[in-house]
Amino acid sequence: MRHLIPATLLASALCGFPQSASTAQRVRSELPFPDLPGLITLRCDLHMHTVFSDGKVWPTVRAEEAWRDGLDAIAVTDHIEYQPFKADVTTNDARPYDLVRPQAEALGLLAIRGAEITRGEPPGHWNAIFIKDIAALRQNDHRDVVRTAFEQGGFIFWNHPGWKQPDEQSVWYAEQQEVLERGWLHGIEVVNGTTYDPIAHQWCLDKKLTMMGDSDIHDPIDMVYSPEHGSVRPMTLVFATARTPDALRQALFDRRTAVFSENRLIGEAKYLEPLFQQSIAILNPVIRIKGRNSVLVQVRNTAPIDYELVFTPKSTDLGLPGRATLPAGKVSLIQVRGLSDSASGRRVVAVPCQVTNLFAAPNAGLSTALRLEVEFQPAS
Repeated sequence: MRHLIPATLLASALCGFPQSASTAQRVRSELPFPDLPGLITLRCDLHMHTVFSDGKVWPTVRAEEAWRDGLDAIAVTDHIEYQPFKADVTTNDARPYDLVRPQAEALGLLAIRGAEITRGEPPGHWNAIFIKDIAALRQNDHRDVVRTAFEQGGFIFWNHPGWKQPDEQSVWYAEQQEVLERGWLHGIEVVNGTTYDPIAHQWCLDKKLTMMGDSDIHDPIDMVYSPEHGSVRPMTLVFATARTPDALRQALFDRRTAVFSENRLIGEAKYLEPLFQQSIAILNPVIRIKGRNSVLVQVRNTAPIDYELVFTPKSTDLGLPGRATLPAGKVSLIQVRGLSDSASGRRVVAVPCQVTNLFAAPNAGLSTALRLEVEFQPAS
């Protein structure tokens, strides 16, 4: 997408990490997103670059970076048509995957073969993953390239659609419509790097396309993101039936994804809702409220994301704060109070709320509820 590389950086890129940094950083940061019922949550970055196109690192470095960042699957997707270092690095299209796969497998990661089809705007840049022969994509007409990737069984998604557009606003061109109508377009990046694209988000909902979020990393990852300081690369959460390439591929075609980026989750409500509910727990077995008294509810959030809650509309059973934050990996206290002197009995109270940083629609939070088991006791 960007990043021209000074030639002076190439030698250091080929060497990987400096020794001192390598020793200090070889620790994995876990990202405990919950599995969904019957599905395994895979953390994936399926758009990244190496020195075999315009990136700044050797392919094996991408595997260890991904392991350190808590990922489960990666795809090195070097540009096919843009290789500024071809005087120094082979243009063998198969080489990046051949290099990254053994290192990824040694670290327990899935490595997926892929490439970035790189054309002007329109039609723009497209990632093709799960393909068999990258060299066969070296064709003049973009239609022939995309068709060939499709015929190889590839999953094809449109990268950073707002890039190089007027005011960086995504535009749906005739070229995209043609590829969609032919059945060759399967997904769109709604997040690329640090950029969230609400227009692309709406397109995915309207056109039934898979939501993708990727780093598109060119630099060494820790020059851009630092998990230990709260900055995590974007990724696609893929809800697969098994931890295998075939199951990952099928989940992408079935649109079972959500995107994690900058303390946001972006996706369809049918995936965001269970992600939220599976990662929170009310620790009070029963909440006992006498009359209009107040009590503290303990809520655990096991996810690696802070949840920002707005309680609306007001409950007829309980008085609630207007807002609450459930920090990642912590237990929070929320104060609730009774609204009646005469209420009695034990029942489950669904407390309606909106999780404002879970985007079920463009810039719109997920509507859900906290379910509290409450025993009401009359005031005496």
